[in-house]
Amino acid sequence: MAARLTLTDVNLRFGGVTVLKDVGFAVEPGTVLGLVGPNGAGKTSLFNCISGHYRPSSGSIRIDDAEISQTRPAGMSRHGLARTFQHPALQLESTVLDNVLLGGHTRLPGGPAQWALRLPPMVRSERALRAEALGRLDELGLGWAAHRGADELSHGLHKGVELCRALMARPQVLLLDEPAAGLSHGEVDSFIQTIHGLKAAGEITLVIVEHHMGVISALADRVVVLDHGSKLMEGTAAEAQSDPRVIEAYLGKDGKDSDGGAGDDAA
Repeated sequence: MAARLTLTDVNLRFGGVTVLKDVGFAVEPGTVLGLVGPNGAGKTSLFNCISGHYRPSSGSIRIDDAEISQTRPAGMSRHGLARTFQHPALQLESTVLDNVLLGGHTRLPGGPAQWALRLPPMVRSERALRAEALGRLDELGLGWAAHRGADELSHGLHKGVELCRALMARPQVLLLDEPAAGLSHGEVDSFIQTIHGLKAAGEITLVIVEHHMGVISALADRVVVLDHGSKLMEGTAAEAQSDPRVIEAYLGKDGKDSDGGAGDDAA
């Protein structure tokens, strides 16, 4: 079941530099939140706090009733959280199927000894996991690539493989970091349809960092805008796009693009 993600007064400091200041919002179960803002606003840093790659200096991050702000990335699957990255981190020397199977490894019973002995319960579990992974690839239109090397696929297809891998963890909360970056128009459309399908199932709460406002408008129930590490506003995508504070944050007071064009979030 989808879970509620709640952030309260999250702060992040590196030495004397404040990266995030008193950031707070809640994402209701089964909904989609868009996290947007100009380059350097702190979007990826906030994602890193939620996923355990950074530890907040103060504040609370909860999935339902569980506090996760001090949990390491390896332990996040126990709390039902998974994420993707701006640049897919695939094992390029492995097949697409093997990459996707990695997302479900925490669901296998037993431990290293049982895995090495290949006991019947382990073999059955592995077969079931493999069938599920192939099904996920089929759902995303990647079944044809299952047994190909990951290095044979394009950047856009790597994004799809990484999404499949994240879904194999059966997350309750899924963080997607710039999932449409570098995709063709057709791939963007396919991605939007995939997320609509996940949303309709009601089993995952999604938070999406994305520069592509068309994607945010098509998917997000609510939008949080960050600027210089603080929450600037929260509302619908239409409200964000028409808010003078948001326009100024993106374009600056002189009407020039304050972040020099689209690109990766520096923070």
